[in-house]
Amino acid sequence: MKSKIANFSAGPAAIPQEVLQEVKDELLNYKNIGSSIIEISHRDKTFVDIANQAKTDVIDLLNVPNDYEVIFLQGGATLQFSMIPLNFSYLGKVANFAEIGSWSSKAIKEASNICKVNVCTSSKDNNFTKIENFDEWNIVQDTSIVHYCKNETIQGVRVNHDIETNYPLFVDMSSCLFSETIDIKKYDFIYACAQKNFGPSGITLIILKRELLEKSNKDLPNILKYDAHAKENSMLNTPNTFGWYVAGKIFSWYKKNGGVKEMEKNSIKKTNHLYQIIDNSDFYINPVFQEQRSICNVVFTLQNNELESKFLSGAEENGLFYLKGHRSVGGMRASIYNPLEFEHVEHLGQYMIDFEKKYG
Repeated sequence: MKSKIANFSAGPAAIPQEVLQEVKDELLNYKNIGSSIIEISHRDKTFVDIANQAKTDVIDLLNVPNDYEVIFLQGGATLQFSMIPLNFSYLGKVANFAEIGSWSSKAIKEASNICKVNVCTSSKDNNFTKIENFDEWNIVQDTSIVHYCKNETIQGVRVNHDIETNYPLFVDMSSCLFSETIDIKKYDFIYACAQKNFGPSGITLIILKRELLEKSNKDLPNILKYDAHAKENSMLNTPNTFGWYVAGKIFSWYKKNGGVKEMEKNSIKKTNHLYQIIDNSDFYINPVFQEQRSICNVVFTLQNNELESKFLSGAEENGLFYLKGHRSVGGMRASIYNPLEFEHVEHLGQYMIDFEKKYG
């Protein structure tokens, strides 16, 4: 077996080695039940206990209040781009969407097929490198929802403060949930796909106010209704049992390793290590407004972009994988989610320093 690579992918991303080992050990015969966990029914008490524990751990890790519901769904964050307006756009004449990066733009495009959308702020003119302060957002009257993405993985920019509004606040936290401490009470609806910080691809975590849940559109097919999923405890249809099982393992790993507060501390330490190298260099460039830089996705380019392919091939030769920036923006991107070890970030940092010495 080759040595473990340093996985800087934006997703599916690294999973803790300890978790992978546990999954390996349990895969053929889970806790001596005579079967693999991926072979048993989702209605079996063994799996129901796993699912309930995962939900409990989410509530504990994020301090989810009693008046919120936690739901596990499928379809990734992308399905939420349609499910959210289908369920809640009827609450007002207009849905307000902040366009602060590529995933925001995708959400706007999907919602526009379903309801009237007001783009309340856009960072397109500055290439999504700086976000307007919330008091400059144009939130129109008779609004159904306000939606934004807290951390844009492609551009490496984030909303780094709480937003206060009287309208229902919907936030995509796919790449930053569990990487920073948040006050759940500041939000009405949070969603996140798994393949960044809490498991393999295939499941999506929803945290929403029960008051809002009761207002979801009752005229939709059951599979598209949040209240229908909540009533069935996320088992309206057969869920992604393996993904849910692994997610539960990672939630347990978080609790054993200091919780979200410790993950945030580590995220800042890891990304700052790279930002310091970039800022002390005339060779590397990070275009993002410094106060709004992501603590999960470090993007950078080279002054001489003709060296990019050499940088990337050399990185792989050094065990540093998936650093190529998103195809829509180019450059490089180091996605640094919670399971990625600091020594891998140090390894990347040293490679960057050595590469600059050689070609700068």
